[in-house]
Amino acid sequence: MTDPSSDQFVEMIPGLPEEIALECLTRLHYSAQGIAFRVCKRWLRLLRSREFYYHRRNSGQTRKVACLVQALPSPPLPSESKKSAGPPSYGITVYDPISGAWDRIDPIPKFPDGLPLFCQVVSTEGKLFVLGGWDPSSWEPVRDVFKFEFTTGRWTQCADMPSTRSFFAVGAAEGRIFIAGGHDESKNALSSAWVYDVEGNEWTELPRMKEERDECEGVVIGSGFWVVSGYDTESQGGFKSSAEVFDPATGEWTRVEDAWRGTQCPRSCVSAAQNGQLTSWAECDSAVRVGTCGIDLGEVALLTGSPYQGAAHGFFFVDKTEKTRGQNGKLNKMEVPESFSGFVQSGCFVEI
Repeated sequence: MTDPSSDQFVEMIPGLPEEIALECLTRLHYSAQGIAFRVCKRWLRLLRSREFYYHRRNSGQTRKVACLVQALPSPPLPSESKKSAGPPSYGITVYDPISGAWDRIDPIPKFPDGLPLFCQVVSTEGKLFVLGGWDPSSWEPVRDVFKFEFTTGRWTQCADMPSTRSFFAVGAAEGRIFIAGGHDESKNALSSAWVYDVEGNEWTELPRMKEERDECEGVVIGSGFWVVSGYDTESQGGFKSSAEVFDPATGEWTRVEDAWRGTQCPRSCVSAAQNGQLTSWAECDSAVRVGTCGIDLGEVALLTGSPYQGAAHGFFFVDKTEKTRGQNGKLNKMEVPESFSGFVQSGCFVEI
């Protein structure tokens, strides 16, 4: 029997029918959810639930924001100091293309001085995940996985990756995160792959890819997890032109020939064109040919990069509804606050 003291009997919003109250909460901007979840336990459970997320998404109330792994501003050194600033620390920057607002997520408690170097970021069901990378103090690879919930503004440590790997492919869809390839602690390229179930907080091993693929890039197209390019242990830096696609329905990998320009590193710059072809954001414009990072946000994309090594990092948005630059549309330069103008190592979108 249900406990009469349970908040199940508390009205969602006093005086309103349940369906109207639900509609009101569905329309809340994601930034307001961090306050709303404190109202009562019922609101907290609702706002954090998978069912509510998919209800918001199906109702057209979600929006895509860009989450960037970005170099943080260096603290000023004393004028008499002869030390250099040292390597940059990285944090997570959030850019909302609708409001034009820039913000920074609080650090992961385990890494208060900066993200693990070369970590991977991916999102599913409105949550941001940080996987792997190197400890910024020791430069040792880590297996850590962290989840950030925009509803509560808090980080949670999840189940570790089953094995240590660096520079691997990652992709996510419908509550599952796929990883594949990369290299181990001895720099051996990997063909192994795993999938993480967000709700169950557990990893399951997948069949191996047909080839080793280090420094590959992951992208989800439809229901397929694509692992693009990479190279094997014996040919470091010799990027393959092929890709492999994992079909969750069949549990099998399929090799796709000539999916990528063979000599170019695919990391952070793979774009799925309107015709389904894989292209490189680095080839979109000479202004972003070096250090390129592209994040698809729907009708627009956020693009960062430099024209040459050592040049200032530029920020652009691409109107994908225009056809003046082939499949990627026209580049438009963005004015970015100085504190958010640092180098962008990688990123992903989060549909909140």
